[in-house]
Amino acid sequence: MSSTRLMHFSTRRPDPWSIALTGAMLLIPVATAVGLRFVGPWPIIFLLLACIAGRILLPRAMPVPVAMTGGLAGVALAVLAVSAVSPGLAALLYPVFMSAIMLVAFATTLWRPPSMIERFARIVEPDLDERGVAYTRRVTMVWIAFFAFNGLVALATVIHGDLFYWGLYNGAVSYLLAGSLFAIEYAVRRRVRSRGEMA
Repeated sequence: MSSTRLMHFSTRRPDPWSIALTGAMLLIPVATAVGLRFVGPWPIIFLLLACIAGRILLPRAMPVPVAMTGGLAGVALAVLAVSAVSPGLAALLYPVFMSAIMLVAFATTLWRPPSMIERFARIVEPDLDERGVAYTRRVTMVWIAFFAFNGLVALATVIHGDLFYWGLYNGAVSYLLAGSLFAIEYAVRRRVRSRGEMA
């Protein structure tokens, strides 16, 4: 694997600003569900755009591929475009846009390897072998399926039109599903390693 491909990552150490921004972005669905009832959509839109701008411009808490950082700019543009017609709808569509951009970012790496999970894996294991490459490619496909499912359900909550269920899924259930998938993959990876099927 060439060193130039591995330079698609930021190698900065965690810092309080980036950690705070990441936490704020995770809380945006909850803030949206509450804010749309009491303060209207524009404060939510401004908060969302400020978090995205900060996440792009400030040092990042984790090594993140440049393509994913650029994807955040696409999310901001999509939010702005929909805001011109319906700011409330733009705030609700944010999780849909995020799932879509993550799906595209992960899927693109299947056609332009290394796969997204391989890129993350090589941060800590630069000498990943052929079996490891094949495994991380399969895991990337699993995450693509997750983002497709998550985006469709998020869109369904927008169409349904109930803020409680929208906030429940996008502010809690979707995170639990992602966390569960990560935990399951980690357990499977440890088992695969113990069998010697991966370097």
